[in-house]
Amino acid sequence: MAVKDVLTEDEKVLHGMGYAQELARRMSGFSNFAISFSIICILAGGITAFPVAMSSGGGFSVSIGWIIGGLFALLVAASVGQIASAYPTAGGLYHWASILGGRGWGWLCAWINLVGLIFVVASVNFGVYLLLKDLVLTGVFGMDTSAWGALHASIFVTVFAITQALFNHFGIKVTTMLTDFSGYLIFVVAVLLTLSMLIWGAGFDLSRLTTFVNNSGELGGSVVPEPRTALVAFLIGLLYPLYTITGFDASAHTSEETLNARTTVPKGMLHSVFWSLLFGFFLAASFVLAMPDTAAGAKDGFNSFFNLFNNLPMPVFLKALLAIGIVVANYICALAGMTSTSRMIFAFARDGGLPASKALSTIHPVHRTPVNAIWLTAVLSAAACYYAPFMFALAAGCALFLYISYAMPVAAGLLAEGKTWTEFGPFRLGVWSKPFAVITVIGVVVLAYAGIQPPFNPIILPLFPDLVFPLNQLTNPLIFLAVALALGWFLSERKRFKGPPIGADAIKRRQAEIAAKEAALAKAAA
Repeated sequence: MAVKDVLTEDEKVLHGMGYAQELARRMSGFSNFAISFSIICILAGGITAFPVAMSSGGGFSVSIGWIIGGLFALLVAASVGQIASAYPTAGGLYHWASILGGRGWGWLCAWINLVGLIFVVASVNFGVYLLLKDLVLTGVFGMDTSAWGALHASIFVTVFAITQALFNHFGIKVTTMLTDFSGYLIFVVAVLLTLSMLIWGAGFDLSRLTTFVNNSGELGGSVVPEPRTALVAFLIGLLYPLYTITGFDASAHTSEETLNARTTVPKGMLHSVFWSLLFGFFLAASFVLAMPDTAAGAKDGFNSFFNLFNNLPMPVFLKALLAIGIVVANYICALAGMTSTSRMIFAFARDGGLPASKALSTIHPVHRTPVNAIWLTAVLSAAACYYAPFMFALAAGCALFLYISYAMPVAAGLLAEGKTWTEFGPFRLGVWSKPFAVITVIGVVVLAYAGIQPPFNPIILPLFPDLVFPLNQLTNPLIFLAVALALGWFLSERKRFKGPPIGADAIKRRQAEIAAKEAALAKAAA
């Protein structure tokens, strides 16, 4: 009997949605969890975005804000996971939004999700640069990096992107090994860092964690330098947990590489969010408790964590190990983000949604990875850092775009459930499905409002420092993206873009193409 005469349940489900098994299906349940957990990485956003909460609502925003934002993220992950269980495809959000809300809604979701994913890789790689510079080079090796600027950041970010693309290029097995390792590394370093803060930090004044202080304005340092109302300051602080606990759609984007995807993918998303919420809370709280002076910490802005960590009187060898562990975890976080982004590009391209779609949906016959999509991700993520070398802009943009893209298929599912959406997977929310969907949509609207509140530095391109753009680094791309998407859809894509195969006839017509693709890959690999 020929190998392709025996199909796994995963392949049958994928064929039933009109797609060939082109990617290598090798990821276990833990690996699917680990790739999302690695992208969330509480040692990434949990550290680099910590000043966002501290400089807005103080310790209250760090602790209570983390719980509120984390529980919201868990609810969103559950809503998204229910759809992922029904439609386990690499396109994830784009595919679901198209099936439940129409091809136009799916096309819009794809572009918003793509921008958010690019911001993930860009923001984390920029964070890797900051952590490497301030924790390792300065803190461990004593180098003077005070004169380093945008040009240094651009060089480092480019090197990070190139090496991460190389790891991704050579197969999901390599990436999986690294993200599996990162899953354990994050747990170990987070626990050691939390204990270090509690042992060698300032003390255990728990009132710091429950006292709201509106630090916006002068006390907000360079993060929130303009005064805001208490409510707006608190909402800005929510960007901290929601930037950190995002990217869990990686479990969905690697659905076609995951075994028993209909069950494994939603579990991977939920578990990654839950454990990040739990361990991240203790980690963030320990930072607040360890600070000698919380007011000074808030005013330090984006230097607050670095000043705290570098001045902590812990053993030198432990400080060095923690610093290196933090940088490695952040590097793998961005690597996992590149995996997720490249799969989204591949899936959108195979349905004709991108320029040069044929090239971007090409799979390497040996490594079974979307190599062109991987390298495009590397280029775009590096370019995003050249455009906006400011952590706050990248973090806010990442949280805003990704959560909007999460809400789009959930909103479509809210209207379609029980009507056009009647086929579900093994993971179901039951009576909680629609209430969770409503909360998701409302919460994302609030997040969008919070995301456009903080003032940012004017846009300065690293290679052209004399060019200063009048709009800030988040509203400018938002306006540009809105105009570009509107023009693109109505002038071109509304007629050209066909979307994913939907309906029995469209899927049936794909079966010959599916067989041809899988046969060609098998022949090339032989």
